[in-house]
Amino acid sequence: MTERDWKVVNPGGSHRVVVTKELPGARWLQLLTAADCRVEVSRSTEILSEAELRAAFGDHCDAAIGQLTERWSAETLGALRAAGAAIYSQYAVGYDNVDVAAATRLGLPVGNTPGVLTETTAQLAVALTFAAARRIAEGDRVMRAGEYHGWLPGMLLGALIYRATLGVVGAGRVGAAYARMMVEGHKMDLVYYDVRLNAELEAYIADYAAFLVAHGEQPVTCRRAATLRELLGACDVVSIHATLTEETRHLIGALELAAMKEEAVIVNASRGPLVDEAALARHCRAHPRFRAGLDVYENEPAMAPGLAELDNVVLVPHLGSATTWTREGMATLAAANVAAILRGWPMWRAAPGLEDVLPFLGDEEPPHAAPSIVNADDLGLPRIAAQAPTKEDQQ
Repeated sequence: MTERDWKVVNPGGSHRVVVTKELPGARWLQLLTAADCRVEVSRSTEILSEAELRAAFGDHCDAAIGQLTERWSAETLGALRAAGAAIYSQYAVGYDNVDVAAATRLGLPVGNTPGVLTETTAQLAVALTFAAARRIAEGDRVMRAGEYHGWLPGMLLGALIYRATLGVVGAGRVGAAYARMMVEGHKMDLVYYDVRLNAELEAYIADYAAFLVAHGEQPVTCRRAATLRELLGACDVVSIHATLTEETRHLIGALELAAMKEEAVIVNASRGPLVDEAALARHCRAHPRFRAGLDVYENEPAMAPGLAELDNVVLVPHLGSATTWTREGMATLAAANVAAILRGWPMWRAAPGLEDVLPFLGDEEPPHAAPSIVNADDLGLPRIAAQAPTKEDQQ
């Protein structure tokens, strides 16, 4: 990359911050310039290699904001630290592409952007569910090709997602939000699989079931599956929301797909490698009534051979967080992490009631804290006081 491939904002700033992609909105840049940062933003739409990242740091770099699509290995993080960086902040809630253990050994805080993607990503999973179940993409192709010659009783028949059984693999923030949307909206019975019991979700579904009974309707149910196979065999719709680790890579493979119902729908808006994509392509080819909706891919941006030719698979290009509010909010949180560390401010989320990142996203002065540093405890970074700081405290 040459010098003209970079845009410089606030060139007189005393802290040099490298940002590997142009980010939406203006607030994130305002936060960094207010922290006296010179911000260098890559104009490239290509994924930067580790060599390109290290070249961008040069001899001096105080912080970097990077992407989920990049590899931040121990070597690259070491180069960043050697250039004098005080923080690496990721423009994403997930960070499986970052060697956090290496960063911690280097004394380098790693930031991320939780709390702003939950509803947006869950909505996208809902959209994929219905696009696949109701064959929306197929219908769109028929119309655009001029192949619609009139209504027919048997044309593009799909699945009715109502009073069916919903399976959620990974009942964290996004998985639980998706579950609530589907159960409330379509009166589905919920089966979830997670290493942890989600008592809050179970109580929520129980309250909704009581509401239905009070209105003379059949209640919905919720239970935690003992095994993944148990969930897969029982559910009409399965949505994947697990965290990607070495243990969960290819969580869904040929054997798991074979355990699902013939006309089931599977959705993945979490991480591509959770699903063996080649096995999924083979399964969808062999079972044309089985349907899939994918937002993420195992070797993104590439897809498994043959996947794009399958009518029973809906494909979108990693749009889970793609709303203006969310993407701008992510940029704000990533920049707020950097600004806080460079200014020596403490960490956010010190006590119950201070876990919400919304105070960073409004028009008011944000808290003088880093919204989310994933290795803060391991690094012994100070936390904000138990009460939210007042304007007087922040002077």
